[in-house]
Amino acid sequence: MIKSTMLTWDVIDSGGYETAWVDLGATHLRARGRAVGITPEPYWISYSLETGEDFVTRELRVRAESAAGVREVLLRHDGAGHWSADGEPLPRLDGALDCDLGLCPLTNTMPVLRHRLHRTAGAREFLMAWVKVPDLSVHASPQTYTHLATTDDGGALVRYASGDFVRDVRFDADGLVVDYPDLARRISAVRGERSVRERL
Repeated sequence: MIKSTMLTWDVIDSGGYETAWVDLGATHLRARGRAVGITPEPYWISYSLETGEDFVTRELRVRAESAAGVREVLLRHDGAGHWSADGEPLPRLDGALDCDLGLCPLTNTMPVLRHRLHRTAGAREFLMAWVKVPDLSVHASPQTYTHLATTDDGGALVRYASGDFVRDVRFDADGLVVDYPDLARRISAVRGERSVRERL
């Protein structure tokens, strides 16, 4: 069973909004999203995201439009631990499993689901392929996720840390961000389910 959800966040850090259409399976995720913000400059973002088995990023395609013009990046993971951006190898990301699109609360979902940090106690350290918005430069980003508590709605409070930046992020029972303090707060979720025979 695939859960199809349309989510909208008030993205506080950018002064804008994001809407994502997400298909979530038992081990795979596929999504497309649109975002608008005014910080650090006015911009539009559109993206598509596809994971492979165990929520490991397969491809992230992003297009940004601002006064500086149009930028695009195609970030790919080969399934063997190697990344490329627009076909150029990114050896500094070797070993990373996840992308992290800046100012995008959706991309916090994959590591949480893979390690069930929305359900069980534990702490995990990650190397992420972080895409800065809106210039779309790609950087290696060490991050830590720690399960703090289960919430009354079946979700969890998970501590996110990257360097000196620390926030306690609330996830719902599906591992999707509800509240990311100072960054994003979910204001709408429209859910459905559909049966599919093939995987995402």
